[in-house]
Amino acid sequence: MSFSNADTGSKTADPYVAKNLQEPSLKEKVDDLVEFVDRAKFCMMTTRTSDGMLASRCMAMAAKEGHVDFIFHANSESGKTNDLDANPDVNLGFLNNSGEWASVSGHASIETDRAIVHKYYSPALKAWMGDLGDGKHDGGPDDPRVVVIRVKSKTIQYATSRKNPVAAAVEFAKGVVMGEAPQLNKLRHLSEEELQQARSS
Repeated sequence: MSFSNADTGSKTADPYVAKNLQEPSLKEKVDDLVEFVDRAKFCMMTTRTSDGMLASRCMAMAAKEGHVDFIFHANSESGKTNDLDANPDVNLGFLNNSGEWASVSGHASIETDRAIVHKYYSPALKAWMGDLGDGKHDGGPDDPRVVVIRVKSKTIQYATSRKNPVAAAVEFAKGVVMGEAPQLNKLRHLSEEELQQARSS
């Protein structure tokens, strides 16, 4: 099933995608994605709530695994862990002020194993967790509230700039005047099969 309200005949109905979609080597796609998410660092994690609504929260990426999977810290008592326990499907949306973006559809798991928590722990978590003064809930790596959210990617789409800001502005202005879609971004897609290859490389 698809939605369409236009018949453009033999002409592409989405010239922006046609001009910007790229299919380079898997290595180049992964390298450019990694470079972008490392710069962005923050993303919106979207989960499904118990009443079926979608909720998005800003999350700071703690680490990557296999280049294409993502690690986050969380408080086990927050609403997001309840959402993920009921429905582990998530979307991560990375964005910067240049309009570059990445959308990651994935499967999340909540890791409580202290060895995993220790591996990714950051002392900065103490500021977010707080020390409850009971000798146990102190925001340290053995505080049971400190958990890791591991997101295993299923598919990824992203767009990063192929031009510097000045050249991009010129290209966009030319597109407005000429009525042509500008060639601004490296628009790419990573399939589940490609992600599996990236993990094993």
